[in-house]
Amino acid sequence: MTSREVEHEIVIDAPAEQVYRMIAEVENWPLIFPPSVYVDYVERGADHERIRIWATANGEAKNWTSRRVLEPAARRITFRQETPAPPVASMGGTWIVAPRTDTTSHVRLLHDYRAIDDAPASLEWIDKAVDRNSRAELAALKHNVELATGVAELTLSFTDSVEVNGSPKDLYDFINEAGAWRERLPHVGSVDLREATPGLQVLRMDTLTKDGSRHTTESIRVCFPHHRIVYKQTTLPALMDLHTGYWQFTEEDSGVTTATSQHTVVINPDKIAGVLGAGSTVDDARKFVRDALGGNSRATLEHAKAYAEARR
Repeated sequence: MTSREVEHEIVIDAPAEQVYRMIAEVENWPLIFPPSVYVDYVERGADHERIRIWATANGEAKNWTSRRVLEPAARRITFRQETPAPPVASMGGTWIVAPRTDTTSHVRLLHDYRAIDDAPASLEWIDKAVDRNSRAELAALKHNVELATGVAELTLSFTDSVEVNGSPKDLYDFINEAGAWRERLPHVGSVDLREATPGLQVLRMDTLTKDGSRHTTESIRVCFPHHRIVYKQTTLPALMDLHTGYWQFTEEDSGVTTATSQHTVVINPDKIAGVLGAGSTVDDARKFVRDALGGNSRATLEHAKAYAEARR
């Protein structure tokens, strides 16, 4: 069997302990690694864990479970996929973070992998995916760790909620069935929903703004019936460097369901003037994003509320 061993590396202007922590805490991954959509823990011990990862590879949505061994003193994390997604037969590797100075780090990302049936075309596909994702992950790690020590105001998180006299399932169905949003939501101009793997969706749509213009976005969505849908935009509006979020439906003891929309956004400071006009500030961009995303989310929540309450 043909086994590949490859290595990628980068230098980051941040202390080694800080870089290691960002990699070790997997809840950071959708914020710092472009391919990562959602990560959660299956098992967690003092120095080992199992994690579930939903991510993109060569533009395709994939998911898998990995085991990790953490060595904080050595700033080393070893990982191995339990059941790799085809065409991968075996995949593992190591993160190694070493200090260069008190304020800079050298990060190495090692991979070893094999293709199912040793197929040359599959191995070439994996070669490209590993190289593309590794370069993107290291560049994003550098950018986001360095950004974390810079302008915190560029990151914005917020939620909007409504109380609904309806079931979580009906609310979930309304959000899950995004392919029908053009007929159900006035701010959606067109929509394309693909779901090759149940619960793992690619959603592409045109959103209409108040001035009549259109913005095209594409998101990867991970669906957990009937309580939560997590997403990450892979095609973003110009003002954003990153946009993740979730829809959540929580039934209270009273029988009322709280439907919540959450957003986390990183603003691209280089695009503020071009989008909002000369002289516009980060505060202006934060307000614009909050109003635009929050407005669409609140409208969607109200339509979902009406849908669910009509089915009681």
